[in-house]
Amino acid sequence: MKLLTIVGARPQFVKAAALSREIRQHPGLTEIIVHTGQHFDSNMSEIFFDEMEIPKPNYNLNINGLSHGAMTGQMLEGIEKIITNDKPDTVLVYGDTNSTIAGALAAKKLHVKVAHVEAGLRSFNMQMPEEINRILTDRISDWLFCPTDTSMANLKNEGFDNFSSRKIKTGDVMEDAALYYAQKAAQKSTLLEQMKLRNQPFILATIHRAENTDDKQNLEALISALNEISQHTQVIVPLHPRTKKIIEQQQLEPKFTIIDPVGYFDMIMLLQTCSLVITDSGGLQKEAFFFGKFCITTRDQTEWVELVQNGYNVIVGTNKQLIIQKTNEFLNMKFPETMNLYGNGNACKNICQALLSA
Repeated sequence: MKLLTIVGARPQFVKAAALSREIRQHPGLTEIIVHTGQHFDSNMSEIFFDEMEIPKPNYNLNINGLSHGAMTGQMLEGIEKIITNDKPDTVLVYGDTNSTIAGALAAKKLHVKVAHVEAGLRSFNMQMPEEINRILTDRISDWLFCPTDTSMANLKNEGFDNFSSRKIKTGDVMEDAALYYAQKAAQKSTLLEQMKLRNQPFILATIHRAENTDDKQNLEALISALNEISQHTQVIVPLHPRTKKIIEQQQLEPKFTIIDPVGYFDMIMLLQTCSLVITDSGGLQKEAFFFGKFCITTRDQTEWVELVQNGYNVIVGTNKQLIIQKTNEFLNMKFPETMNLYGNGNACKNICQALLSA
């Protein structure tokens, strides 16, 4: 089976790294990689291919810095040409980005099967572009590779039992990646030594979602909360240049430690050694769990409800006092014994076996 894999955004590189490694172990599967270019600076793109031993993309569309419509349209056009030329059996898409929906649409219009990794996730917030992308991608996919029981239930509730697509609970490829690359990160990352963080307590925080960065009141609340927390515990924030520019334009004054975006290995080391995670990222919520850290999520909802239900994660929005309160609570709590919520590192094997059994 010839697979055409579509990647473009940072989380997709992590997922693709884990699954590509498994694909290469199966003679019945071959892979062509298309990088849409959605994330284009070296820290957000090339470094992932170098660090994580992903084969260099067969194609790079270099599409970035555009509106949602323009970006998706150009990706759709570019991917359509590649499908026509290379004639894959299946197009493999990850997650919920513009690259995801463009790949799925291009394939389906050319009558090529679509496999959606991380299917069935829902935030139930239609203001999020990611929610629209994932819902539409699920509806036109032939294989729905679901990471959790919750994602399987979401598809059932939406009537997918009446569709011809196959729903398969595989586990989460992000856990596969975390388990495999943690050992390499320990050997290759020098960030902790450079920043003198080894054996030092610190909180890892991220701010990148538009609902927080583009809303002045939300951004002010987050900066103020992290500033107050940093008075007693160091707060490390890998900050995207776009968010950094907005903070400067708003004349906000962060008192915590800002660093440039980091590669996956450095992020793993930060996750392994931090005391707590505060984030508006989707993927980082899970990765905190993988490495035994509590997570405070500065959004109003999460796709990873099982983390909240089992006490590993808490949703606080941008409520300053709640962020500070939960930070103090978690810093004084022992992380409970972890549960098998995401497949224990077998997701990639399950996906390959499903594809080969078609």
